[in-house]
Amino acid sequence: MAVYEDWSTERAAQVIAEHKHLDGATMPILHALQETFGFVPDPVVPMIAETLNLSRAEVYGVLTFYHDFRREPPGRTVVKLCAAEACQSMGSTALTAYAEEKLGVSMGETSADGRVTLEPIYCLGLCACAPSALVDGQLVGRLDRATVDEIAECVAAGKHFGEV
Repeated sequence: MAVYEDWSTERAAQVIAEHKHLDGATMPILHALQETFGFVPDPVVPMIAETLNLSRAEVYGVLTFYHDFRREPPGRTVVKLCAAEACQSMGSTALTAYAEEKLGVSMGETSADGRVTLEPIYCLGLCACAPSALVDGQLVGRLDRATVDEIAECVAAGKHFGEV
């Protein structure tokens, strides 16, 4: 379970300042903001635009183009299920439906209680161990129903995957 800082414009300005000198700074700034806060809130778009001398539309376009950027806070546990072709061929579509049922949340959403976010990811590089997932940054290969059950137990108990 990742621990994120509470959103503040002061901290966001600091993160932006730390990365503004990098080539193609928009992406590093967005990644750093998401690592800091768990998401990239809308109020930061004009801050980035002004700092990098870009339009708000340019920053917003980058933010919304890449699926990995969240615009809302994630759940305490983030489960990313691979939706790439190799994983699909090994049953990830059925496992996704099972995970949605077990975790009580639809793909791309966060549960109402804030316990879990379920997201698609497109290739984790574990094709030989398909289907795969990323649970709070921990790679999981050969995902099956039993492993989804274990993930659900951990979410329900408020523990890290593998602690239950």
